[in-house]
Amino acid sequence: MANTSLGSAAQLRDPNYTPPLASAVPLGIQHVLAMFVSNVTPAIIVCGAAGIGFGSDQGALGFPDMTYMIQMSMLFAGIATLFQTIGMGPVGARLPIVQGTSFAFVPIMIPAVAGLGTAGLSGLMTGVLIGGCFHFCLGFFVGKIRYALPPLVTGLIVLMIGLALVKVGIQYAAGGVPLMGKPEFGSLAMWTPALVVVVVTLAVKFFARGFLAVAAVLIGIFAGYIVAYAMGQVNFANIGRAAVFSAPIPFKWGFEFNFAVVLGMCFMAIISAIETVGDVSGITKGGAGREATDKEITGATFADGAGTAIAGVFGGLPNTSFSQNVGLIAMTGVMSRHVVTIGAIFLIACGFIPKIGAVINTVPINVLGGGVIVMFGMVCASGVNMLSDVKWNRRNMVIFATALSVSLGLQLEPSALQHVGKTAQILLTSGLLPAATIAIVLNLLLPEDLADD
Repeated sequence: MANTSLGSAAQLRDPNYTPPLASAVPLGIQHVLAMFVSNVTPAIIVCGAAGIGFGSDQGALGFPDMTYMIQMSMLFAGIATLFQTIGMGPVGARLPIVQGTSFAFVPIMIPAVAGLGTAGLSGLMTGVLIGGCFHFCLGFFVGKIRYALPPLVTGLIVLMIGLALVKVGIQYAAGGVPLMGKPEFGSLAMWTPALVVVVVTLAVKFFARGFLAVAAVLIGIFAGYIVAYAMGQVNFANIGRAAVFSAPIPFKWGFEFNFAVVLGMCFMAIISAIETVGDVSGITKGGAGREATDKEITGATFADGAGTAIAGVFGGLPNTSFSQNVGLIAMTGVMSRHVVTIGAIFLIACGFIPKIGAVINTVPINVLGGGVIVMFGMVCASGVNMLSDVKWNRRNMVIFATALSVSLGLQLEPSALQHVGKTAQILLTSGLLPAATIAIVLNLLLPEDLADD
């Protein structure tokens, strides 16, 4: 879209400028489509880990709970985005920041609701609430802890997040964890729609331009969905049951304090806060050609925490700024926060309509798996990209090697910690806590002048 139809170059770089509605509305919807799949996927993964079914007739337990959590993912992504774009006192950067459900917390949330964990959804949501409050408090001093988190540390952590998730992507593409041990798991019938998603996503991403390239994963999932439907893998039974309108329910799953979950959420809040700092800087550099101010960074961190805490009260998952939308701003050249506000209003409207969540819930798990294989791989690639800024001398190689070896090893062989308490198991076997702790401590203790001989 030409700049002449949107405004002057100076106007496009102004966060307070509103383009003509004929342009602002589709631009806002484009932001929603760019983040939509990534936003609802963590809810589907957590529900799966908690034993709630995928796209099938699960009765009173499975269908309403998963649909509700998908609904909350949309609703509170929209609300948290409004915190960023419109602001409320010191809360919000007043920038075009799109908020959404964070993948970074998934490796902590999965063991919290299944396997090693005993917290369940009540303990998880309590952890989200408390973790969000802790995240909010980080806004008061987020700038002071940035020195302890150079690219060596943050890149390693992002890489570990991706590595912790890739197994989930493969399991889903093969038919989902609930199907393990049954003949259909890993069958060609399961893999075919997943591979269609991967192939179409890559084709659209690299050979299309503009909006189509931005929505490549969404288009890929739609193609895989059509193939799955033709193969008889799509079930529409639950759409008719879903209500036309439904309001969020406070403490839907109760309130239960679980120390391991709370500690894990608070730890990941630090990582999320640093990620948001990077996203805010990326938006101001890419869209306005300037550095982010301290006020903007602080306000963005406050909004992250407030959005997460409120989501936890109503059964939603942790929110964070979405990096893919940072790239979209650089691509369109439109810095208007009001464009993103339009997208947020659309998300909120969807969040009050359970039928939308029920439609999303018809997506077979193997189709979703094809999409998340690409998304989780991109998380790993983002970590590698951050690590490319590291000066690889002997000191940094020792830090990276030690942290990676211990954290990845514990992630691959969780039984190595079978004699420690469940709290330690949940925190350590995700790989994130040992990776971050070792990297941060060694980075602070080892002298900077330790170089190759």
